[in-house]
Amino acid sequence: MIPIKNLLNKIKWDKREAPEQYSIFYFDRILKKLIKIPYIKIKRIEGSFMVLDNEDESNIPLHRVRKVMKNDTVVWERK
Repeated sequence: MIPIKNLLNKIKWDKREAPEQYSIFYFDRILKKLIKIPYIKIKRIEGSFMVLDNEDESNIPLHRVRKVMKNDTVVWERK
């Protein structure tokens, strides 16, 4: 399985990919559930975090990412 950081960078930089077709699911420890965000909400990948484009630039650790979907198809998943 491709490391999540490599996959997120591939989605961003590979001209054959359409980032708007992707959704990222990460586990929120406070809410104790998976949260879905559109890939285009990721501002940047910084070290082992993805920085979300919102008011406070939330940092989500990459180890919390559980699933990546393209449209309705799972393309990456960590159990």
